Amino acid sequence: MAYAYDVEILHLLVSPAHAYFGRAKDGPADVATTDADQAQVVAGKGISGDRFFGKAAHMDAAVTLFAVESLEAIAAELGTGRFDPLLTRRNVILRGAELPPLLGRDFVLESADARVEFHGGRQAHPCAWMDTVLAPGAHQAMRGRGGLRCRPLSSGTLHRGPAVLISPVPLDPARAAVPSLLRPGRLP
Repeated sequence: MAYAYDVEILHLLVSPAHAYFGRAKDGPADVATTDADQAQVVAGKGISGDRFFGKAAHMDAAVTLFAVESLEAIAAELGTGRFDPLLTRRNVILRGAELPPLLGRDFVLESADARVEFHGGRQAHPCAWMDTVLAPGAHQAMRGRGGLRCRPLSSGTLHRGPAVLISPVPLDPARAAVPSLLRPGRLP
């Protein structure tokens, strides 16, 4: 059985280089980052043109999905204004998607006329840079809701705008901002 959920792809981040490395006091690297209207996903490799594309160490986590509701909840908890979702450096920023139940599962994102299959590999843990680029306390607040690192199982193009998330398990979009420390099961 499959469950379909209307979601929205708000942002598609494609960056050829890492912006957050070294010491935060030195500031992020000045790298080109694109908030693309569409992103070409290649099975087993990631997003074409992105820093994780084709990197052996990142095959199971080449594309990161992130629920914007998590970022909105973090901003509310920290009492700050709205954060720029691109500062999180997640590739696919969604609205309306509960991601933790997809950990260890195959699922599909359909946008425009394209269909891309993913495997939810592991949680995307935040780095200490979040305290610098978002706000003090953001690193801790983002734990358990930093997104889902995925392996693309099929090739296709993701487009910004309305999309459908097809899940093998029921999801609750109202829980998109709720922290979770789920771990993938060891059984198929």
